[in-house]
Amino acid sequence: MRNTALIIVDDLADWQPYHPSQSVMSAREYMQQAGARHRGTIINLCADLSYLSTGYYVSLLAEARGQRALPSAGVMNDLANLDHYQLFLRDMSRQLNRYSNSERASILICFGQTESSELTELARHLFEAYPCPTLQATFIRNGQNWTIEKLSNRPLNELNDEQQTLFANALDAFNKRVWRKARARKEYRYDLAILHDPDEKIPTSDKKALQKFIQAARYNDMDSELITADDYSRLLEFDALFIRETTRINHHTYRFAKKAQANGLVVIDSPEAILKCANKVFLHELLEKNKVPMPRSELLIDGDNLDYAAIGDKLGYPVVLKIPDGAFSIGVEKASNEDELRATANRLFEKSTILLAQEFMRTDFDWRIGVLNNRAVYACKYYMARNHWQIYNHAESSRHRSGDFECMGVHQVPKEVIKVALQATRLIGDGLYGVDMKEAPGGPVIIEVNDNPSIDHGVEDLHLSDELYRIIMADFVRRLEH
Repeated sequence: MRNTALIIVDDLADWQPYHPSQSVMSAREYMQQAGARHRGTIINLCADLSYLSTGYYVSLLAEARGQRALPSAGVMNDLANLDHYQLFLRDMSRQLNRYSNSERASILICFGQTESSELTELARHLFEAYPCPTLQATFIRNGQNWTIEKLSNRPLNELNDEQQTLFANALDAFNKRVWRKARARKEYRYDLAILHDPDEKIPTSDKKALQKFIQAARYNDMDSELITADDYSRLLEFDALFIRETTRINHHTYRFAKKAQANGLVVIDSPEAILKCANKVFLHELLEKNKVPMPRSELLIDGDNLDYAAIGDKLGYPVVLKIPDGAFSIGVEKASNEDELRATANRLFEKSTILLAQEFMRTDFDWRIGVLNNRAVYACKYYMARNHWQIYNHAESSRHRSGDFECMGVHQVPKEVIKVALQATRLIGDGLYGVDMKEAPGGPVIIEVNDNPSIDHGVEDLHLSDELYRIIMADFVRRLEH
């Protein structure tokens, strides 16, 4: 069954102004259903959401039953303790100044929508921060600046005719299945959002691969939809999130992952994995502490009296310099002598206060081991771009932007390579990772661990074909059922 919202009200009479639906249940009936296994979101419309109230227990039981509650018990607690902190919303005062000349303003927000067009963005941001179906937000003015005085749940039975229309339309947009007859289409057990950027220059999955993921999701009884950064407010419509866009910490990909995890969605990759993998300095410290083999490395801190001669002597030339959050070989440069090392470091210090210096290891190719749930699932050799020392050549004049590749079965990879790859990913989590490695005379070493590895049609899937996509989608289902 496709996931529909189950609406919980104090009394079924509260629902009389709206379209009749089998997806509406009283709070008492819901709480008495021991072990209820509804697959969709529980929309809690109880009037009282205070601690230990009926509304509080509805959401608490939903979460205990493995269901997603809106609002969650955590959101209820945040609303109750709003006076302990002040939420900052971008351009809040500018929007409210356009809306009101009074000293106080109050608006109703239903699923992130409000009647006032001037406050559309503000309403969306408040719903994203406090996912509650009906929010009454009160603001007070101090000169030209506004602050939030109170945020509270607005009981359904207190809405007038105009507000009931706003609520019904907003709910309709949030979950059309509650209101409209089912279309003649296959019903799926789960809904998966695939976050991508159609304009990304080097996407983590090309268009054909994204379609393969959609097909594999349906094969595994999940409906899936491609979403973009503009769909942040729609995230709670889904059961799971698959990020197929280059991740960064100060970026919407991280915010998507955080919101998905906080609201009980299955998410690959998790915000913790993004945090650990996206910064090479963090990853270096983590691997070093746990004695995972790496190239000889040293952290360079801007402002220190750096002894570049000693660094060159220790690591040997050429020295590779990396900014912490580069991806696809961007922000990775090579210095062949002390003067180049000093000049390159000074230039990169303009982007980051810490750099990672590593010994250069000349190899014809890098290994990429794809790991999912602590199991190696695919393997590739990425050869260096022609006349270049990296897999990717970002020089404008280059006709050969990337090197050749060879995809193979995991069983064809040296066992020690797989062993070291898994040693590294166990420190990150159980998500989907791409481990970049080199084979050195002393054994394989980790270059980096990618939390959002490239999976392109005709490259990483060349050995397993459609089965690679099915394996990944099947793991989503396993996590959802768990």
